[in-house]
Amino acid sequence: MRIGVLGTGNMADALGGQWARAGHEVFVGGRDAARAAELAARIGAAGHGSPRDAAELGDGAVLLALPYGVGEEVVTGLADALRGRVLVDCCNPVGEGFTLLTGRGPAAAERLAAAAPGARVVKAFNLCHESVWRLTPPVFDGQRLAVPVCADDAQARDAVGELTRALGCVPYDAGGLGRAGLVEATAALLIGLWVGGGVDARAIMPPFDRAGG
Repeated sequence: MRIGVLGTGNMADALGGQWARAGHEVFVGGRDAARAAELAARIGAAGHGSPRDAAELGDGAVLLALPYGVGEEVVTGLADALRGRVLVDCCNPVGEGFTLLTGRGPAAAERLAAAAPGARVVKAFNLCHESVWRLTPPVFDGQRLAVPVCADDAQARDAVGELTRALGCVPYDAGGLGRAGLVEATAALLIGLWVGGGVDARAIMPPFDRAGG
């Protein structure tokens, strides 16, 4: 699969690097040309260039690995290039005090869909720190990490499922893009517990066989 990566930070490095090592053709697009070239060389990407280059070349999927707000601005300028593309949003709109920056408004992923109405937006890969995505594979207590995937388009969901399995993880269908806000709110809760409270957030959930009573 040809994957365009928008961004040159830690998530772009971790996810893009894993996909490149799995045999996918990764192209890094960054607003800073030097950083894009450096990241591409580090992860073994097929090439590098501008965000527009990455959007145009990512005919399999385009990963948006930019901070909340910045991503919406970039996507707005690339709406024509992203038309028909699978646009994967891994950002967390979490601010000071572990608050949800989107408030009661549309989810970050839904805002991207509005900014690039021709793109097939998928919410995924936002519940884990970048260090988790560097594990090969992410397995804890003998269980592979599950990744909730929110998408309205079945083919886009399948494409992200393929990328999830390339990481050694299991994709979970979390519903349509309208449920992305729930996943983003979950991230705010978990980050607050992990970072703010120093607790193991797994303790808040019973085993699956007891979840129904």
